[in-house]
Formats: sequence, structure tokens, C-alpha cells
Amino acid sequence: MKLTRTADLWWKNAVVYCLDVETFHDSDGDGHGDFRGLIDRIDHLHRLGVTCLWLMPFFPTPDRDDGYDITDFYNVDPRLGTLGDFVEFVRTARDRGMRVIADLVVNHTSDQHPWFRQARSSREDPRRDWYVWRDQPPPDAEQGVVFPDQEKSLWELDENTGQYFLHRFYKHQPDLNVANPAVRDEIARVMGFWMELGLSGFRVDAVPFLLEAPVQDLPDPHDYLCDLRAFLSRRNGEAVLLGEVNLPYTDTMAFFGDAGGVGDELHMCFDFIGMQQMYLSLARGQASPLAHALKERPLPPRDCHWATFVRNHDELILDKLTEPERQEVFAAFGPDEDMQLYGRGLRRRLPSMMGDPRRTRMVYSLLFSLPGTPVLFYGEEVGMTEDLSQPDRLAVRTPMWWDAVDEQRHDGDSLLTWVRALVERYRECPELAWGEFQVIDTPEPAVLAHRCDIDGGTVVAVHNLGEAKARVDLSGVGGELVDVFTGQPAGADLKLEPYGCRWLRAHPAP
Repeated sequence: MKLTRTADLWWKNAVVYCLDVETFHDSDGDGHGDFRGLIDRIDHLHRLGVTCLWLMPFFPTPDRDDGYDITDFYNVDPRLGTLGDFVEFVRTARDRGMRVIADLVVNHTSDQHPWFRQARSSREDPRRDWYVWRDQPPPDAEQGVVFPDQEKSLWELDENTGQYFLHRFYKHQPDLNVANPAVRDEIARVMGFWMELGLSGFRVDAVPFLLEAPVQDLPDPHDYLCDLRAFLSRRNGEAVLLGEVNLPYTDTMAFFGDAGGVGDELHMCFDFIGMQQMYLSLARGQASPLAHALKERPLPPRDCHWATFVRNHDELILDKLTEPERQEVFAAFGPDEDMQLYGRGLRRRLPSMMGDPRRTRMVYSLLFSLPGTPVLFYGEEVGMTEDLSQPDRLAVRTPMWWDAVDEQRHDGDSLLTWVRALVERYRECPELAWGEFQVIDTPEPAVLAHRCDIDGGTVVAVHNLGEAKARVDLSGVGGELVDVFTGQPAGADLKLEPYGCRWLRAHPAP
């Protein structure tokens, strides 16, 4: 199969870095990070090799859900700066070869948003139909609660008007009614506004919730997602939609869309299934769960891609594992109840879960060598750990460790140096981003080996997920194997240290 490689598909071999402006760098000592601080520290991201910055919400907010409760989609929270600061930041990032995307949080608003204040003022208000109301909650009102420690129902009574409003998340975050054409038009205006200020796309929050409005008059919701993609492409042909879709592979595929095998909805979807199976493999020290997931993962439409990650800004969700499997991961990486969240995930960062630095480095090697666009969460490059004294998901959203950056910058053996090297080698290996992927079966249960091929080039990556040494025969790959990191020849009989990893390029035999 011939794969298309063009500049418009820049995101297929991007290195994405997610950060929260509020916790990244405080430029004026007021206790909050800000856009000026982000500008001050942007050279760190440039040196790291980041090519796309993903910003968590930076809009005005009462801050009851870490910025995901928005009161104005057209401005910057004054604690973080001004629109001018935002534009200066985007320009600075562009000067260093980095595009910027931001969270598109349009499933809901804050209950303090002027739209909702109008909507709840009376049943006759013109904004009333911008949200979802019912005289009585449905019989299944308790099903699907996202935060079971905080909420018991998806519906909340508004005493002023005597009706219940829908909230998939917290009760202070009423859901927008995307069945209303005026709401859909407004979402497009929000996207257009930020694209005019320089954004190259959006990470779309909670996509299935956005499209699953409990009303009868919404056309096919995927038609709406297709319309958003078309609007985005008209404004900027290279812009991207990265979707948060935590569903089984077969269900997730629908969110890529299909226009003659090209894809016309989301450009990228996070690989939640592969991530969860990876942690099961790590807990067992066996490659089979991850290898099976990778073999089962469907190939996206031609101009679409999976996004790979080992940690994100939420709890480390494990909801697609069986209950016994989830308990295995809990036992290995979060045995204390305080480390767990909602019974479905962990509120820990990778280095503290792995314990052994060799294991941590091996996992980041997996991140950059598995098929898909790698996404880093801020602080991963220096080994940030969680702060369990913080509530819920805030345990992993603490201030960036700049002292660790300074300490590791010139240390050739540091984690920061290793992540920089991974980024550099990833960018030098187009096979990993663009190539056809295949798991290489080996008799070693702890070893995951895979190859990526395109245009006659082949890169092989081998990872030992176990704590014992392992040996792998790669003679079936063919050609002469050369270590991608050292440039030195590597024999087909490969020896791996505990938690060892190797990237090899196969050169045709003379």
C-alpha cells in the first residue's frame, strides 16, 4: 500500500506536548502560571523537539473543574494573561516551528456562563433551548455518571423554573444542546475565532458525550462532526481535530468518518485501548495484552491517525479492562486506595508507578516507537511524580518541575536527555509515523517486537517488559541491522537487559 506523505498531514509525525498554562510557569509571582511564563520557557520545549503544543483550557472560569467550566469562550482568563499575550505566545511558538492546538470544551459550560444564566431565567428565554431541559428526570438518570464520588444523577433541578437540566459531568456544568442549530453555529464561531488568532486545531473534549444529546430531533450526530471538520478545513486546510474518544476500537472508528477511505470527521483519536492494555502488560511483565491490542487495532482511514500516550491530564483510566485485570494493574501500580480514583483509574504519574528508572525509559521508548502520533504530558520529560495531597485528578496537575529541568539539561544520563534522544530519533525515522505496522512474534513472553515499513525502509523496535534478561532472534527481518541510536551494527541475535529496548534499522544486504 502506498501511503501519502504531505505537509498538510504534519500531525502524522508530530510530537505533541500537553500543558496547563496555569501550572507551567509563573512569570510574575502571583501564584498562577501565565502566557508570559509560557513564552519565557518555550525554548525548553523547542530544545525537547516538540512540534505541537496542546493547551488545556485557558478561558475565563470559576475554576471549579480546573478550567473545564468555562464562562466565556472568546477570552483568556485574566489570571493567565490577555488576548494579546495569547497571540504573542502563538507567534513565538510558530517562530520555533511549533503549532498550537487547544481544548475545545463545548459539551457543556459553567453554570455561571451568561448563556446559562439567561436560559435559567425563565422557560421563555431565547437561550432556553441552548441547554437540555425536562420536567422530570428519566428513569435511567443515575446511569453514566462520570464522577460517582460527586454526583448521583445526570439531571439537576433548577428551582427557579421547576425543570431539570442535563449535566454529563458536574452539576455546575450544564450540557449544551447541540441539536439546536444556533448552538452548532456558535461552536463554529468559537473555533473560527481562535483559528484567526493562530490555532492550528483543537483537542475535542468528551466527543461521544458531545454527540449523544438525549433529544429526538438531532440529525445523525456524525453528520455534525463532519460539518465541524469541513468548517475547520475551509478555514485552515492543515488544521487538525484530535478527539477524546474512550470507546472500543470498533466504536471509535466511526469517529474518523469515511469519505472514500480518507476520513472526514476527526483527524486523530487517542488510543485508549492500547494504553490500557499496555499497563496490563507492564503489570504482568508480559507483552501479550499489548501485542494483542495492536494486532486488533483497525487501520484508520488514509488521512487519519491514532494518537498514542502513556499518561494524560485525567486519571489513568482503566475502564476497558475487566475487573480482575483492573485489579492486577491496581495491585502493581496503585495498591493504596488513595492512589485510585472512581474505582476505574489511577491518579499517579508514570515514574512513580514504574519505580525502576530503566522501566520508565523503556515505556517512553514504547510511546515513540508504537504506530501513532506520540503525546507527552508536561513534566514527563523530567520524571515528575504525583502529589497525592491534592484532590482527585489534581494530583497529576501540579506545577512544572523547573528545578529538575535545570538539573537534567546537561546531564547525559538524565531522563530529559533520553526523551530528547527519543524525539530526535523518532523524527529521523519516518517509518514509525508513516509506515505499515506489524507485530513480530517471538518466543519470549516479555518481549514486544514490531516493525514499520515504508518505501523500502524498515525500522524494528524491541522492548523487554520483564525484569529478567531476554534474547530475541531477528533473522527473519532480513538485511543488516544497525542500531538507530548508536549507528553501530547489531546482530540478528539480540540480547536485551531487564527493561531493555532497542531501535534498529534494516539495511538491504550487499
